[in-house]
Amino acid sequence: MPQPLGFFPNLLRRFRRDRRGVTAVEFALVAPVFFALLFAIIETAMVFFASQVLETITQDSARMILTGQAQNSSLSQAQFKDLVCGHKLSFVFDCRNGIYVDVRSYGQVGVVKVPNQISAGKTFINDMKYCPGQDSNIVVVRLFYEWPIYVTKLLGYDLSNLNGSKRLLSATAVFKNEPFPVGGMTCS
Repeated sequence: MPQPLGFFPNLLRRFRRDRRGVTAVEFALVAPVFFALLFAIIETAMVFFASQVLETITQDSARMILTGQAQNSSLSQAQFKDLVCGHKLSFVFDCRNGIYVDVRSYGQVGVVKVPNQISAGKTFINDMKYCPGQDSNIVVVRLFYEWPIYVTKLLGYDLSNLNGSKRLLSATAVFKNEPFPVGGMTCS
């Protein structure tokens, strides 16, 4: 049976006035962008938080070298790393396998050279040294951690600076050792 000519304009008018389901359609359009932005903000905040925790642990651990306690106790690189990991890092980092400790000492300020740990190919250069130095030496203590990046890379806001969607977090403490009596400390 044919429809009257006025049926189609009436149908369009009713469709335009009907507001049921508008909220669901609007949510379907906005939700992916909202959740993508929310997860990007959370991931960025986590990176900053982890970086700050690493910075705090570096400062606390460097104090053992600054005061000569590490040298007088003849701590090895592994023992110093255990000391670093003893700061309750397990809630943020995989400390035993993921933290890298680099300690270098210099006789004077003019010869201090801090190498870049990221190669041109975006890989981590693991040439860690442990030389806490003698009293009055300039010491550079650095901690590194390869933090995995999940969300932001997918959104085009890439936080990674290493291959494999990872960001190298680093924290540095530079200081002059206090005067202290020490035995023969060797560097490794």
